[in-house]
Amino acid sequence: MKSAMPYLGVPAPEVRRVCKALFSGLKYADAAAWREDVLRIWRNAAFREEYYAAIELSALRSARTFQTIASLPMYREMIISGAWWDTTDAIAPNQLLTILDADRDAMSDTLRAWAKDDNLWIRRSAILCQMKAKDKMDIALLEDCIAPSIDSKAFFLRKAIGWVLRHYARTNPDYVRRYVADNAQRLSTLTKREALKHLL
Repeated sequence: MKSAMPYLGVPAPEVRRVCKALFSGLKYADAAAWREDVLRIWRNAAFREEYYAAIELSALRSARTFQTIASLPMYREMIISGAWWDTTDAIAPNQLLTILDADRDAMSDTLRAWAKDDNLWIRRSAILCQMKAKDKMDIALLEDCIAPSIDSKAFFLRKAIGWVLRHYARTNPDYVRRYVADNAQRLSTLTKREALKHLL
């Protein structure tokens, strides 16, 4: 990990265990109170593990109904200020996918806009949002989110494209093979290797 923010050195499984115990009894009357607590932890974090705690709170089962378009400003702030793959990749294919499932039209429009964003981590989030979608994958949306970054030289965008295609290959291998073949001249070697990792 390369991060300017220091670590306490607590392993991820232990962070999740502690957070589960701390947050298990929490019930929020409304989404505003939940978002306020998530952002209070996030904005006051001095160690990376505190970022992870905020993400765990944002994924609280009892707050699932709060995963709506109204929560996107919170997630956008977290993704931009977190500015690394560990936080982005925890939020995008989980909380953002839940929002997409709940409000497909509005969230699809948002993801298409995010895919063209100037911020690399916002772009990566748009690409990875459907990583766990499996047979619910919206292929047109996936391609629209990949397209603005398909020629990018940025490692984290190339890796994200390969990663989401690799996951989707478990559900639709023929599509992934065809997509990689059709875009072979534009996709980076890294992206193609990741996408076809389990298909060769």
